Amino acid sequence: MKMLGVPFALVWVVFGLSCILAGKVNKHKPWIETSYHGVITENMDTVLLDPPLVALDKDAPVPYAGEICAFMIHGQEAPFEAVVLNKTSGEGVLRAKGLVDCETQKEYTFVIQAYDCGAGANGVSWKKSHKAVVHIQVDDVNEFSPVFREAVYHAAVTEGKIYDSILQVEAWDQDCSPQYSQICNYDIVTSDTPFAIDRNGNIRNTERLSYDKQLRYKIMVTAFDCGQKRATESVAVHIDVKPVCKPGWQGWNKRMDYEPGTGSKQLFPKMHLETCDGPLSAVRAMVELQTSHIGKGCDRETYSEKSLQKLCGAASGSTDLLPAPSASTNWTASLLTDSGRDSDLIFRFDGRQASNVPERVVPQNLTDQFTIATWMKHGPSPGLRAEKETLLCNSDKTEMNRHHYSLYVHNCRLVFLLRRDFTQVDTFRPAEFHWKLEQICDKEWHYYVINVEFPAVILFVDGVTYEPYLVTDDWPIHPSSIDTQLTVGACWQGGEVSNPRFTQYFRGSLSGLTIRPGKIETQKVISCLQACKEGLDINSLESLGKDIKFHFNPAQSVLVMEGEDLESVNTAMAKVSYINSRQFPTAGLRRLHITTTVQCFGEDICISIPDIKAVVIVLPPSEPWITIAGSDRLVKPSADLRGAMGMAPFKELRITSTVTKSDGVPFSAVHRPGVLEVMHNLDYCDVLVIGEELNPEHESLEIHHSSLIGKHLDATNSTSGISIYGVDSMAHYEEALRQVRYRNWRPATLTNRRFRLTCSELNGRYTSNEFNLEISVLHNSAPVEHVNHMAVQSQYMRPVHHPLMVHTLNSHISGTPPAATVVIVICIAALVVIVVLGIYRLHSTHQDGSKREEDGAKDPKMDWDNSTLTITVNPMEAVEEVVRDEEEEDDEEEEDDEQAGDMSAESGDSDETEEEEEDEREVKKEGKQKSKLEWHSSSITY
Repeated sequence: MKMLGVPFALVWVVFGLSCILAGKVNKHKPWIETSYHGVITENMDTVLLDPPLVALDKDAPVPYAGEICAFMIHGQEAPFEAVVLNKTSGEGVLRAKGLVDCETQKEYTFVIQAYDCGAGANGVSWKKSHKAVVHIQVDDVNEFSPVFREAVYHAAVTEGKIYDSILQVEAWDQDCSPQYSQICNYDIVTSDTPFAIDRNGNIRNTERLSYDKQLRYKIMVTAFDCGQKRATESVAVHIDVKPVCKPGWQGWNKRMDYEPGTGSKQLFPKMHLETCDGPLSAVRAMVELQTSHIGKGCDRETYSEKSLQKLCGAASGSTDLLPAPSASTNWTASLLTDSGRDSDLIFRFDGRQASNVPERVVPQNLTDQFTIATWMKHGPSPGLRAEKETLLCNSDKTEMNRHHYSLYVHNCRLVFLLRRDFTQVDTFRPAEFHWKLEQICDKEWHYYVINVEFPAVILFVDGVTYEPYLVTDDWPIHPSSIDTQLTVGACWQGGEVSNPRFTQYFRGSLSGLTIRPGKIETQKVISCLQACKEGLDINSLESLGKDIKFHFNPAQSVLVMEGEDLESVNTAMAKVSYINSRQFPTAGLRRLHITTTVQCFGEDICISIPDIKAVVIVLPPSEPWITIAGSDRLVKPSADLRGAMGMAPFKELRITSTVTKSDGVPFSAVHRPGVLEVMHNLDYCDVLVIGEELNPEHESLEIHHSSLIGKHLDATNSTSGISIYGVDSMAHYEEALRQVRYRNWRPATLTNRRFRLTCSELNGRYTSNEFNLEISVLHNSAPVEHVNHMAVQSQYMRPVHHPLMVHTLNSHISGTPPAATVVIVICIAALVVIVVLGIYRLHSTHQDGSKREEDGAKDPKMDWDNSTLTITVNPMEAVEEVVRDEEEEDDEEEEDDEQAGDMSAESGDSDETEEEEEDEREVKKEGKQKSKLEWHSSSITY
């Protein structure tokens, strides 16, 4: 302990002395400023301090004691370091240890101290300065672009207003400094827009916007920060223009397409009435379908008048006074027609055309009951003083100018004149019937029917009954022998003028002018004849509100709806539909017009609702291809044609109709490759004779009335052919055509007959192919079991060609050559010998008699049927080979004679009794030169 304690004490003594000596050398502490302010630019490492970093020591210039060896930073884990640049001068620098990000931290505050180098090189007894506070601000760099806070901006404005601010867009910048983080400007990138934007991002409109002009605007906006750095991506701003609340219907389309065969289609499924919250008490809407430009006022069936009357169940016996021009109806050929509307025949009268109806067509006795019907389209008459315009007139043909009955228009009044003939008493009787109606001069199509049950006369216009407002009386017409003339489009003046001419011309259009004597039309038939096949409809009537009242006009072209609740009215209007029941409707547009009135509480009309105008486009139907198929060549024996029923030339007939395959075909069809087979009606089928017309004396083409029972069909025939008409199915037409019979009771001169069949739908709008049929007549010879050598001409005989029609027996006998006479005499002699021998054997040998009778001679009581007569004479076998060659050469020349013989033989079968008495005598005379010729003079065909 003692030994160790001495050195230890010595050490402490030495240390103490050193400290005393050092304290005497390093007397002062370093000095620095009390605070510093620095700036550093982000992403840089040098800090600019104010004042600069400098430490002073009063011990200077003493080495070590007067020098500065270090700066120490304390607190906040500041990312900076202080470095001594010069120990003697005490200069230092402050720098960042790494990259400084302003966006992370904008400024730093920490404490710094300076240290001297101490008393010696070993740095003992160093001294430190006081603590100085350092504030460092990080300067920002504009490294980020502005970004909008929303991806898309939306706004809505009302049309017609100027806004100070429609909406405000806002962008921001990630930079830390106000210079670079603040947005100093906005700009609209889209050019030519009625909008502007200020520096705060407020968008306004520079002009009044219109809903009708543009419903929505899309503009692009960009932003700039205060360092003029532009946003990388512009932002889209959508501005919707709302209409000023205007009362009216909304949510409807101006055009609706209608596919044929689709039934009832809603016109306004999303339509609703906007009343701008007006206090309404009732709504009345009228929907009008305008079809005056379609056909005769709307889409109707375009069948002929006869077919339509048959279809509607009208009484038969009507006369069509304006039929389609043809060879038999040529009086309308000179009239102007307007038949370009799907075969709908229309006659147009311009005040210069008229036509006289042939006397054979005019009904001779109208009786006290008759009907006149016509379609008419007429406008106001030109001039201040209108003249009579006559549709139909029956007047004296010559000498006088009396009008027996006529139908005319005068000052937009319809007048029917009927002057009856004097019968029992000579008294005044009703003669003129006047009606004053708007329809007469409205330039629209209307259906007029005048039912006469004298003295009562009733007018129907479009199915509505009108009584005459004025009836005037006149004297009856005294009977005379003067012929009358029926005229269409004017009145015939044949008397009291130097030159007979037409007067009182009609100006307008007519179609389907008919007159039916003896009967009047019923209301049901009239409604059927003028019925429209298109119109307005309401889907689901049961779903309408109880307060909804609705009414259709008879043609269903006008619908009126009334209701008190707005929602109920909207629901009802959404169910208004268009329907066209025709399988092949008339394509084109139909106009729609909706007028609406709104009644408010305590007021009549408080809100004005604009009218709606829209169109329905009826698309063209798929056109059918009507095809007639069957056997086009028949070979028939002449006996079939002579039969009581004749033959059925179209027994294997087949009628089909196809349409080209397409999407949405409305028919119930059978699928076939490339086409669709469809079923529809036909309205006529014509069978025409090709070549020479039928000779009514010995041939006919007809159909029995029983074949048409249960069908809407009728038929007419002539020497030119047969026509079956009426609106009915293709199957019924097939059945009827298969029952058509052709008969010829003298077919000997006939080799063939040719017919052409065509069918039509919609009065010729769609026609079939032309089906040609040829019937060849086969003239069969009667069966011959044995060769008749007596009938064969020898090679020395001159052939005589007999005419087809045999006139007398003597003509053939006198024309027989002498050589033939010799042969006949020999044959007759041989025949007599055979007969005598046969009779003798009968008496001598009874057991073998029957056999010998068959081999030898015939009993006189046996029937001599010329069609199978065979005589075999053995003596002539010697010349058989010689004559056979000549017979083969003359076969073709005798073919016609044999056909005539067939006809005569068959017609003579009924006179077998008389033939028994004459057969033997005739055979002797002619030697059976024509083996099958009938010699009974009563049955010879002339």
